Amino acid sequence: MKIIGTGRSHPSLVVTNEMLTHILDTSDEWITSRTGIKERRVISSENLEDLAIDAAKKALADANMDAKDLDYIICANVVNEFVSPAMSCIIQGAIGATCPCFDLNGACVGFIYALEIAESFYRSGKYKNILIVCAEEPSRMVNWHDRTASVLFGDGAGAVVLTEGDNIKATKMSASCNWDRLYQKHELQYSPYNSKPNSNLPLVMHGQDVFMFATKAAIRDISNVLKQSGIKPDEVDHFLIHQANLRIIKSIKDFLRQPEEKFPLNIHRYGNTSSASVPILLDEVNKEGKLKRGDLIVLSAFGAGFVSGACILEW
Repeated sequence: MKIIGTGRSHPSLVVTNEMLTHILDTSDEWITSRTGIKERRVISSENLEDLAIDAAKKALADANMDAKDLDYIICANVVNEFVSPAMSCIIQGAIGATCPCFDLNGACVGFIYALEIAESFYRSGKYKNILIVCAEEPSRMVNWHDRTASVLFGDGAGAVVLTEGDNIKATKMSASCNWDRLYQKHELQYSPYNSKPNSNLPLVMHGQDVFMFATKAAIRDISNVLKQSGIKPDEVDHFLIHQANLRIIKSIKDFLRQPEEKFPLNIHRYGNTSSASVPILLDEVNKEGKLKRGDLIVLSAFGAGFVSGACILEW
């Protein structure tokens, strides 16, 4: 397949590091030096499905495609307000599509999982036009009195439209079950910026384990797709890496021995938006006119599970 449209949507509320110092034992220097994050967007009055629908509509407009021409919708999402209907079904109704749809939970790797699934669907010969929407609200899952996890995340949605083509050159998905050492999700809660009621026992993250896994897994997956495709790192025009931690991205860049300008960043503005991270970044560089037809792009993401994935595609 090939990507012909991109879109993104963010909550209106910007939460800066300085704002977090009023509710957490932290500082701008502590957060920035460890993560590269300066601020993030957090859902307050909005609903996640509103962001998902907005991102989907923008991607369709960018692709100049009517929702009724879609053959499938895939939504990557970790948690939302509904057990049923699925987020993808809510999106389908809101944009006026009539196609089948489903949700997947691939954590931060959800977008690359969805790309591989879409490519497989296309190769089956049954589907031509596919919408992928990644909508995430990790601010609901963290303890806003614990700086170890809450400072890392932001909310948002990203979307792409795909159609027939031969632009996905290679994909690689990986998983290694270490759930007891990474995340523990007990009950959902809401951020202090959200008027909805809170509950207890939020997400817990063991940061050092994540850092070690993410760096090794990303390097392994990227190396794999480059080998599969026969493309050398020097031939790649853009490396779009999951915006989870600036030090992880730097480690990947140093391993590949590639210049900084090939690694666009928005982590300082949005933090870790889980599966929405890569499509949000893709939409940014697309709308800024930084992508040219024929550019080679490597996508890489890593997250809870542990899971990781990489993809190389031609723009």
